Amino acid sequence: MASELIHRNQTTQKSLPNISPGTPSSLVRNWKTPFRYVAQKQRFFFVLVGIAIAALFFNSFPVSTSSLSQELSGGGGGGAGLIAGSVSGFRGRNVAAVGKVPLGLKKKNLRIVVTGGAGFVGSHLVDRLIARGDSVIVVDNFFTGRKENLMHHFGNPKFELIRHDVVEPILLEVDQIYHLACPASPVHYKFNPTNVVGTLNMLGLAKRVGARFLLTSTSEVYGDPLQHPQVETYWGNVNPIGVRSCYDEGKRTAETLTMDYHRSLGIEVRIARIFNTYGPRMCIDDGRVVSNFVAQALRKEPMTVYGDGKQTRSFQYVSDLVEGLIRLMEGDHVGPFNLGNPGEFTMLELAEVVQEAIDPNAKIEFRPNTEDDPHKRKPDISKAKQLLGWEPTISLRKGLPLMVSDFRQRIFGTPKTLIGGGATA
Repeated sequence: MASELIHRNQTTQKSLPNISPGTPSSLVRNWKTPFRYVAQKQRFFFVLVGIAIAALFFNSFPVSTSSLSQELSGGGGGGAGLIAGSVSGFRGRNVAAVGKVPLGLKKKNLRIVVTGGAGFVGSHLVDRLIARGDSVIVVDNFFTGRKENLMHHFGNPKFELIRHDVVEPILLEVDQIYHLACPASPVHYKFNPTNVVGTLNMLGLAKRVGARFLLTSTSEVYGDPLQHPQVETYWGNVNPIGVRSCYDEGKRTAETLTMDYHRSLGIEVRIARIFNTYGPRMCIDDGRVVSNFVAQALRKEPMTVYGDGKQTRSFQYVSDLVEGLIRLMEGDHVGPFNLGNPGEFTMLELAEVVQEAIDPNAKIEFRPNTEDDPHKRKPDISKAKQLLGWEPTISLRKGLPLMVSDFRQRIFGTPKTLIGGGATA
């Protein structure tokens, strides 16, 4: 036993060089296992160090999550796509709140739904959104929209088309909602006079998924205006029981619902009041004055002027409108904003422009005026100029030939004579 103790003592002394025989045993033990001691007693310290290193790394080398979103979306379909939409929506709100995208971070691609996206204005809006890299879901019942307006996007993994009437709810995961679905010409909205229910359903979708909502209202909310030009603060002069009231009052109610959702529930909303718009892909026989004149002149029919032809309208080209809608959606202001071209034409002056573009010998036929037809219509766009930095750039005489080329091809099947009849808008 004594020899065994002597052997252990000798072994211990050999393993502790430069330690005098009088050193306390507690110091000897601490010197032996300093790292074991810290690892066992100071684990929280190491956790803090790890967090600090990770934070320093990610701040120094920011990582873009756009590729992750694309992988999750799986081309924009299925349950994984819904997850990706939620992720992208969360990222989008963070980036929007900051204002500037930090160096090293790519601007994310949005997931956007466009109701009425197969229609005249909606299809041009879809073109712009797809071109900038966003994923777009079009919801349309094809009452006035046409699949042909969107066929060039078929096969694009960032594009989806759903045949659906927005008067029925729909569940989607999106970042933004452009709500355009509503018949806009007298021929169509008198036949199907419902647009309030669809707006209510889309506002409900915006509430559920936290999406930003843009309502395309109309200059018809001003009715037959007593103020000229019309500013956004003007409350209008509308016949609530007239033949046009289903559209006029329907849009006024849609604006009311939109603002109530904004004030009561904190939904991010935008409101655009759109004035007369023309361009390629308009319905050929929808009863609107520009499409009527162009189609009639091409067919060698008399251009129909209702009343004395001294009523005035303002006509904006569709690409100008699309630019205004996108600026409004991406901006910080709720609105409403007038989006229109302040250039004012009487119906007779418009007929002269059509004659210049198609046939100088085209005839004009006068007919009795329609009920509740506004006498004057011209937007004051000062607010849009100041807050959105927007104003139209294409005059009627420049834009109308592009529309004529598109109509000629669709009516007669002849090739378009002007480049950019639909692709540039």
